[in-house]
Amino acid sequence: MIVRETEPVILIGGASLPEGQVNHVLRLARVVIAADSGADSALQHGITPQAVIGDFDSISQSARAAIPEAAQFPDPDQDTTDFEKCLRAIAAPLILGLGFCGDRMDHQLAACTALARHPWQRCILLGERDLMFLCPPSLNLPLPEGVRVSLFPMGAVEGVSQGLKWPIGGLNLAPDGRIATSNAALGPVHLAVTAPKLLVILPLEMLDMTVGALRATQAYWPSPGKEGDRA
Repeated sequence: MIVRETEPVILIGGASLPEGQVNHVLRLARVVIAADSGADSALQHGITPQAVIGDFDSISQSARAAIPEAAQFPDPDQDTTDFEKCLRAIAAPLILGLGFCGDRMDHQLAACTALARHPWQRCILLGERDLMFLCPPSLNLPLPEGVRVSLFPMGAVEGVSQGLKWPIGGLNLAPDGRIATSNAALGPVHLAVTAPKLLVILPLEMLDMTVGALRATQAYWPSPGKEGDRA
């Protein structure tokens, strides 16, 4: 592990950051990590990241000069994305990911895959309008009535729900089959799923509620061993 924290951390990627998003998440976490060229984005917002992790193919030379060498952790592995490199190197109770959605569709799809491949990590990715995270085995979301709730399967998965306008009980969800986007909350929502394969997508306004819900969730997907252990 490169980073070990007992409080949530912010992870910044290289995609553009919506105005005000950094200031918002800084109210929820203080430690900032950068994925490769995310270091440039952090520095542009006046933040020196505690660690920079990635294959260093896109970070600028000026950013490398501005960040202490001891905080730079190059990883030349070309079989994983910079986001994945960070997920396997961070131990924290929650990761708030900025700059991984929005600029390039292939990068955003790769980020979705990384969430499914590292299900032991409590990680929320923020876009311009939405947030997404991998659903734990059981989850309670204290949502107001009418909030959009989209569920997207990254593999075959089943589940049950309470508080959704269209319940998912009895459905076989799969990315090439039945999906469950554009649902709506009738009030507080409970989800339980059979596998770490279901992405939950909510409006960005639900960020603070989502942070509280994920931190309160006791049961989570098991880690593969010491490398994946959370703090």
